[in-house]
Amino acid sequence: MCSNATISSVKQPNAEVDSKTTNEQGQGSGEGSQQGKPVRGGPISWASFLLLICTGAGLIYYYDREKRRHIEEMNKSSNEVKQGPSVGKAAIGGEFSLIDHNGKSVTDKSFLGQWNLIYFGFTHCPDICPEELQKLVNAIDKQKSGMEVVPIFISVDPERDTVEQIGEYVKEFHPKLIGLTGSPEEVKKAARAYRVYYMKTEEEGSDYLVDHSIVIYLMDPNMQFVKYFGKNEDDSSIADGVIREIKQRVRVDV
Repeated sequence: MCSNATISSVKQPNAEVDSKTTNEQGQGSGEGSQQGKPVRGGPISWASFLLLICTGAGLIYYYDREKRRHIEEMNKSSNEVKQGPSVGKAAIGGEFSLIDHNGKSVTDKSFLGQWNLIYFGFTHCPDICPEELQKLVNAIDKQKSGMEVVPIFISVDPERDTVEQIGEYVKEFHPKLIGLTGSPEEVKKAARAYRVYYMKTEEEGSDYLVDHSIVIYLMDPNMQFVKYFGKNEDDSSIADGVIREIKQRVRVDV
């Protein structure tokens, strides 16, 4: 009895060891099976990367499509005006209420009675806007139609282009150049009236650029759209175009 009890008591620890060993082996095999499973982080990261590429491509496509649409609309409107009054007036131009570089409130009616060349841009533009404004003011000086033509610059960056900023900017180009700015809503209304496209790009804090339509508009003394000049035209061709349109209008009025 005693010997049997002793043997029984000795066997119990061995059973516990065997059970423990079996459990450890089971856990080890479980860990091994988990380690053998494929890591799922990789495919998710690639999927996110592909989604990012697709989203970026979609945004670029939308951006280019909108830009082309605006250019096509302006081309169509300009061609309609050139074909004659029977086609009807182009839907370019309209009412606006802005502030000039002297802090005075102005509207589209403030420019009635004179020919006007209008350009939309922004003072922080590194190269294109200065080049286009220089062409515009050179064309003003070159045209010898006998009629006064007023150069106008309208900002599409109202957040940074304050009255003071616009005032300092226009001084660099011509004493007759009028700079206009306003609230974001007022600028948007003016840009929409002239079918001007603009959008912030490469934004890093307060430092950003603004992509926009590169067009100079010729408006008659009634602030009606007559013709536009694109980026490929130089100051001489703009001056010649202004003279031609003014002389044609004078003949019609006579």
